[in-house]
Parts: sequence; C-alpha cells; structure tokens
Amino acid sequence: MATAATLFGEMPNAFNAEKAGDMDATVQFDLSGEDGGQWNVTVAGGVCSVEEGTIDEPTATIRMEATDYVDMIAGRLDPMTAFIQQKVKVEGDLNTVMKFQTLFD
Repeated sequence: MATAATLFGEMPNAFNAEKAGDMDATVQFDLSGEDGGQWNVTVAGGVCSVEEGTIDEPTATIRMEATDYVDMIAGRLDPMTAFIQQKVKVEGDLNTVMKFQTLFD
C-alpha cells in the first residue's frame, strides 16, 4: 500500500503542466499520524517540485491525517466530503487548493 511519502515522491510525475497554466503557488502539507510528515509542493513556471519539510508563508496549508490523504489520492475518500467532515483543514487561499487538486493525473 502506498504511503504519503511515496505519493509525494511520485507527484511531479503525475503533474499536468497544461492544467497549471501560469499558476505560481506553494502548498504546505502537514500530515499527522502513522507515516505522516511535512511536505511543500511548489507549482511555478509549469513545473511541480516537492520538498520534505516546511517553508515560511506558503500560499495555503493543508492539515490532515496521513491515512486520509492516502485514501483521498487513491479515490477512496472524496475531497469535498473530507473537507465537510473536517478531515481536511485548509489555512490560506482555498481557491489555490481547489485548483491544485485538479493538476495531477
């Protein structure tokens, strides 16, 4: 079964630059629980880069359980349902997060 770390490692390969257009944003992920951790994902200039750790002043921060993140990426947990059930907490620009989730195949 995939872990959050392996999913973040594969993220640049799943990135669709065409959908990103001129987006310039960094989303900080703060995942708790088993296999959790912090990653920041930057989309700029048609490129997606992922780094482990935190940064100052991301465009948005997403906080959730690592297992819920894996389920969401695998299609077992609907992002909107997770948000409504408060399994996902977003700080910062919600519009960036909404667009961000459409950038990966």
